[in-house]
Amino acid sequence: MSFAGKNAVVTGGLGFIGSNLARRLLEEGARVTVVDSLAPKCGANRHNLADVLDRIRLEEADLCGRLRIGPLLEGADFVFNLAGRISHLDSMTAPFEDLAINGQAHLSLLEEIRGRCPLATVVYASTRQLYGPPRYLPVDEAHPVSPVDINGVHKFSAEQYHLLFARHYGLRACALRLTNTYGPRQALSHPRFGFVGWFINRALTGQPIELFGDGAYLRDLNHVDDVVQAFLLAAGAEACAGRVFNLSGPRASLEHIAQVLAKTGGGCPVVKVEYPAQLRKLEIGDYYGSSEAFASVTGWRANPDWVGDLARTVEWFRGRLHHYLPAEGGR
Repeated sequence: MSFAGKNAVVTGGLGFIGSNLARRLLEEGARVTVVDSLAPKCGANRHNLADVLDRIRLEEADLCGRLRIGPLLEGADFVFNLAGRISHLDSMTAPFEDLAINGQAHLSLLEEIRGRCPLATVVYASTRQLYGPPRYLPVDEAHPVSPVDINGVHKFSAEQYHLLFARHYGLRACALRLTNTYGPRQALSHPRFGFVGWFINRALTGQPIELFGDGAYLRDLNHVDDVVQAFLLAAGAEACAGRVFNLSGPRASLEHIAQVLAKTGGGCPVVKVEYPAQLRKLEIGDYYGSSEAFASVTGWRANPDWVGDLARTVEWFRGRLHHYLPAEGGR
């Protein structure tokens, strides 16, 4: 698929993955519109696109504001929908806020797409979290869905909205279930944005990386460049329409990941602590998925060199921490 001269809308485009995707689309020659509400706790960071603002259209808008969103979708060839909030714990303490951001907003967006640019291809950023505790490994797309938190329920609902619009209205929409993504421009300031970013925060500020329990749980990882490539491939493959796909990468234990980051960052301590009760309820145990279905359609594969990619990510953040941590160091 050539994106040269095409109109691409990226929702959540000031966030981690969205900003990397917007930058890649620019490189591919697309005309890029970034839409972001800059809602608190969603990870938006103006610095992520500061050096390319003269080449994109940036609009601050809430997806529920249909009078504002609608005109931004006129003439769109592609809509990459990465808006949302990813915090599992926040969803449990503010469920209706999570519903508005991760549910209602996406239904509103899809209604506008249906009316304004019904021929556009839509790729939605879903999550592996909706599977809940794995019943078997690796997890494939046939695995039962059983979220352990409200965020997972709402993300699944938004995913299903996209697939329903594909079935009933012929919208070329698909969903990618992301796992632990890391790389340049990710939010580091709070654990709500993912454990990898938080571990990088601790490593680069010289503070202990805390592992809950024994740190033995397995996780799979994807570098953001691989995830961006997956979004472009999904947008260009007709066979992806109306389907969901896992994006899975190399796997390692939480302790191994922590030790690699501690060493790369300068030698901060890695300590094991008791699992907080409120987080224990959200724990899913070992998780790693299968992306064979997506590979069979697109040929996509994740880079297996997660150690090297993590090291390069840490080096990218050196000298840029003031853009990604609050003044107190991200506590």
